Amino acid sequence: MDHVKNYKKKTSTSAKIFSKSARLHINGVSHNIRYFDPYPFVVKSSLGKNLVDVDNNKYTDYWMGHWSLILGHGQKNVKDAVKKQIEKSWMYGTVNEQTIKLSELISKAVPVAEKIRYVTSGTEATMYAVRLARSVTGKKIIAKIDGGWHGYTSDLLKSVNWPFKESESSGVVNEEKIVSIPYNDLENSLKILKKYSKNLAGVIIEPVLGGGGCIPATKEYLKGIQEFVHKNKSIFILDEIVTGFRFRYGCLYPTMKLDPDIVTLGKIAGGGMAIGIMCGKKEIMNYADTEGKKKSERSYIGGGTFSANPVSMTSGYTTLNYLKTKKSTYDKINSLGDYARKELKKVFDGRVEVSGKGSLFMTHFLKNGVTKIENSVDVAKCDSEMLQKYHFKMISEDGIFFLPGKLGAISNSHSKEDIKNIIKASEYF
Repeated sequence: MDHVKNYKKKTSTSAKIFSKSARLHINGVSHNIRYFDPYPFVVKSSLGKNLVDVDNNKYTDYWMGHWSLILGHGQKNVKDAVKKQIEKSWMYGTVNEQTIKLSELISKAVPVAEKIRYVTSGTEATMYAVRLARSVTGKKIIAKIDGGWHGYTSDLLKSVNWPFKESESSGVVNEEKIVSIPYNDLENSLKILKKYSKNLAGVIIEPVLGGGGCIPATKEYLKGIQEFVHKNKSIFILDEIVTGFRFRYGCLYPTMKLDPDIVTLGKIAGGGMAIGIMCGKKEIMNYADTEGKKKSERSYIGGGTFSANPVSMTSGYTTLNYLKTKKSTYDKINSLGDYARKELKKVFDGRVEVSGKGSLFMTHFLKNGVTKIENSVDVAKCDSEMLQKYHFKMISEDGIFFLPGKLGAISNSHSKEDIKNIIKASEYF
């Protein structure tokens, strides 16, 4: 079947509208990964597990707003709370009680969150976390993971995509201040860290690589990195923007007995509204306190015009409060993820490996001798073109939406029947 021909036939209105978008916007989009060939469909509404495009095609969504919508699209509790707040107003630009309510929830659920600073994106949160690490230590070098994605900040825009030794972008300076280490390879990671130890300000790691292939880190790897970092008097930063409140109520790190200095959060903690959060130990975070300090003594960390706006704070609070009171949500979505991984491996009969944890999963078409997915090098060796075709086939023929080439996120609005539909669609690929 010609999937592209069928897609074009059923998305003709999207094609017309997207042609306008392409004239106005770079690549027609406002985030690079949202484009896919021949053009992305244009969404007019969403509710629960579904997206509806301008041609009235309905898709079961596994992109879920960049994985931020753990309760599904337009969840009633969140919608009602946001409506109520908007009646009061949506922008104050001053201190508000909604921020305090959200911070109280976060500080109780995330032990390291002794002090909190809000921004409006994950990129800003990681950018400030790196700056803070450099301020605290007086050192310059930050280590990250091969394939690790922490947003578009120049401080971390290195070794994101294969081949990792090539620069990710023109216009990025001071790349020598970023070093990269191999995920789940403690021996070789420590060799690199030791080489740069004298000027190592900190290490930033995702406990589950998101954009790098939906790969969980081993407990031994993270503990080994943490031990080195703390002995070196550097800062251990965990980027839990994807993983925070995704697998349990709180962060992933306590389940691994880790002791980070700084944690970044986002996505779920904003309930689908713009948010980024940097939180950490009081003695570390207090470097950002500007009161009575010289410029040379402070870490100048802002927020922004829209940071801690009452609508985002309300959305985040309502989402986290729902998850706190209905923790069975995690049992449901994590078990659906387990089911998806198991059944996809079965239906593809050795052709794929399915990585992930809990409600996050990603299919990798094996190639070049790869049999396991332990790091982003393994992912790079797999057949990414086949993955794109697989996802596009489901968009075109089955009404199932994965952003082509990306991991899937299961929300509370999904059911076992939805996962069975993925399995059924996979049988014919």
